Amino acid sequence: MRGRKSEIEVLTLDPRLLLLLISCLYILVFGGLGLARREGLSMQFALEALVLTILFVGGSWLFNVALSPFLFLALLYLVTMRSRLMVDVANFLVKRRQRDLAFKLYRLSLAWWPDMPSRLIVLTNMGAAELYGGQLDVAIQTLEGVLAMETRSRLGLKYEAACHYNLGYAYEKKGEDAKAVSQYNEAIDALPGSLYAKAAQAALKRRKKTESES
Repeated sequence: MRGRKSEIEVLTLDPRLLLLLISCLYILVFGGLGLARREGLSMQFALEALVLTILFVGGSWLFNVALSPFLFLALLYLVTMRSRLMVDVANFLVKRRQRDLAFKLYRLSLAWWPDMPSRLIVLTNMGAAELYGGQLDVAIQTLEGVLAMETRSRLGLKYEAACHYNLGYAYEKKGEDAKAVSQYNEAIDALPGSLYAKAAQAALKRRKKTESES
């Protein structure tokens, strides 16, 4: 109506509350991904995210400084995923044949107190790098250690299949045929249809062909 001012109420969300919501969603999303990958729930991951949230929200309140939600999310990701990100860099260096630097990064990622699922991922990739670098005995020790620890903490299906396949390949190179076949079958059972399962099936077919020709 004429002469009457319409008032529009603008709802705003407190920046600190927004950070809390982002942190909760982050924990739920990545926790859900861990369950989907069969890694289980990592209490260390959740605690690290919560501690970071308390520090940033408390600092924002204490110094009266608004922290960008995008920057906060990036910091959460970098800190909680530090070891996995370092492994990606190390794997890239292995492909570039910069092995010495790659193994320094593997060891550094283990020294950064990763949670158990991340530690198993680091060791699985490290064992594969040792294998393809010709360190058969060291690789077998590393990969066997991963599978031994996997009984206490869940290893994601992808990495379990990779671990079994690489261990089978190491046994095959060592001439321990029975162990190699067993690990190849474990790789197939862990994640049928995966890259590692297909490689294991090809290895078993190759072995059968060799045996039939001999």
